[in-house]
Amino acid sequence: MSQRIKIKALLESGKTDIDVTVKGWVRAFRQNRFIALNDGSTNSNLQIVVDFENTDAVLLKRITVGAAISVNGKMAASLGQGQSVEVIATDIEVLGDSDPEKYPLQPKKHSLEFLREIAHLRFRTSTFGAIFRVRNTLSFAVHQFFQERGFVYLHTPVITQSDAEGAGEAFHVTNFDLDNVPRTDTGEVDYKQDFFGTATNLTVSGQLEGELGAMALSDIYTFGPTFRAENSNTTRHLAEFWMIEPEMAFYDLNDNMDLAEALLKYVIKYALEKNREDLEFLNQRLLDEEKTKPQAERSELSLLDKLQFCLDNNFERLTYTEAIDILKDSTPNKKKKFQYLVEGWGTDLQSEHERYLVEKHFKKPVILTDYPKDIKAFYMRQNEPDAQGRQTVRAMDILFPGIGEIVGGSQREERLERLEQRMDEMGIPKEELWWYLDTRRFGSAPHAGFGLGFERLVLFVTGMGNIRDVIPFPRFPKNAEF
Repeated sequence: MSQRIKIKALLESGKTDIDVTVKGWVRAFRQNRFIALNDGSTNSNLQIVVDFENTDAVLLKRITVGAAISVNGKMAASLGQGQSVEVIATDIEVLGDSDPEKYPLQPKKHSLEFLREIAHLRFRTSTFGAIFRVRNTLSFAVHQFFQERGFVYLHTPVITQSDAEGAGEAFHVTNFDLDNVPRTDTGEVDYKQDFFGTATNLTVSGQLEGELGAMALSDIYTFGPTFRAENSNTTRHLAEFWMIEPEMAFYDLNDNMDLAEALLKYVIKYALEKNREDLEFLNQRLLDEEKTKPQAERSELSLLDKLQFCLDNNFERLTYTEAIDILKDSTPNKKKKFQYLVEGWGTDLQSEHERYLVEKHFKKPVILTDYPKDIKAFYMRQNEPDAQGRQTVRAMDILFPGIGEIVGGSQREERLERLEQRMDEMGIPKEELWWYLDTRRFGSAPHAGFGLGFERLVLFVTGMGNIRDVIPFPRFPKNAEF
């Protein structure tokens, strides 16, 4: 098995007149002579030339689309169009048959909806091969970015007692027999008899535990799965997704923004360098898709241009208050083109507002800061009231073209009294988060952090339109297949 050479390495070397062993899956077999072989290392297929006149007819019949084969042969310069080199086969072995009558992936264009139904096989298509190689690169780049800066990778729990945001959209974890749930004398579920002795759920964020790490290790990051029991059947929501959540001691909001902008630019640049072929393929796929849309709905920038655009521009930084003034006076708001009209200060910004600021007004990525206290989480550091007596918090959101919010973060409230007061206002039980409050009792320090939804990043970098297409096996309402 170790003799095998990956197709990507062979094509990049361009060597000829050497003996090679290649293995992969048949993408196409033409005229009983030309096999298009792919092993997942690249989107490019390797052409295998078969001497069909001297090959067993039974073997030829077994070389079908989807079959796994091993080929020994000699590399040669290709005389045909579409490839510079090919392998002249001397020996072919079928490692795994594929019944052409039943194999659902034929050499033709399949819809993304159909491919979601066969997510266990869609990796074998050019589109999904490219997406998941890019996803792999982005994941590696995230770790490399933080490791180069001396961050500690902290594994926060998947099972937890807190729901972090206080939103109540968490999946419950229990080992109770659901047909016979024990109850207290007052009829409530008796969690004391459950496995953990208390009510638990799947994590919605590793942030609170991340803060504990930052208060000892200075700079930490988490990168793991998170879960939201949110009944949102949209192209932007998943029930299970991956989050990157750094927490930094001795950081203020400006430090936080600097780090987030640097991270995004680093990973995008890394993907452009390491996955150029895949991104060029996805870029062309998007251009072909755009041709079918009305002119008004087409993107101004191609995928590659959009990625470069984020690298070439410093992100525009402005306050929520400044953004509201811009949106209120904007043409779409005045002409009532926004689905959600911006009435004034206190409006919770929607994706259409965020995209207007990025794509139409500033024409660059935007970082919004200092949101109204009432529309943000309890742990965000409170500013002093402004001249109008309006209360804001040291929050920040990074907005990207075509996607809206990609990062959400804040400077955390390090003052115990202010934090407890806010928890009381929002009805968050302090006794359940006693451990979190301890970090404010013992050596509290200014600190900040943010969350980056990894799938939203992959969605942006690949140019895909549905978040279910950038995670191997999507979890969403009424679907947990594969």
